[in-house]
Amino acid sequence: MNAIRKRNISKLENEYTQQSEKAGIAEKRKRKVLFRRLAVFFVLATIISAVMISTFISRTSALETKLDEKERLETELAKLQKQQKHLEEEIVKLNDEEYIAKLARRDYFLSQEGEIIFNIPEND
Repeated sequence: MNAIRKRNISKLENEYTQQSEKAGIAEKRKRKVLFRRLAVFFVLATIISAVMISTFISRTSALETKLDEKERLETELAKLQKQQKHLEEEIVKLNDEEYIAKLARRDYFLSQEGEIIFNIPEND
């Protein structure tokens, strides 16, 4: 006798077997629909994640650019405030007649009556 034999088994055609076949088919459909839903959910989640990550990266680079610009402008502001302070001090000095006379003597070689100006070169 052969170990492998073909068996002829006939199916029972009763109500229970028909219900179990229908239940099996329904279970396969449910699994198939569930798999499709999960696949769609995964694709949507991946797309949303990619959009959020790209937005985050672009916002971060924009923020870094703005911070660099802010730092540059703060440095420029400090320099301009220092210059403004110097100019305000110069305005106060220019209201003094003695300071104006000193500038005229130094820069324009003007002198008072009877005064002789000697220009001595500076040695390095």
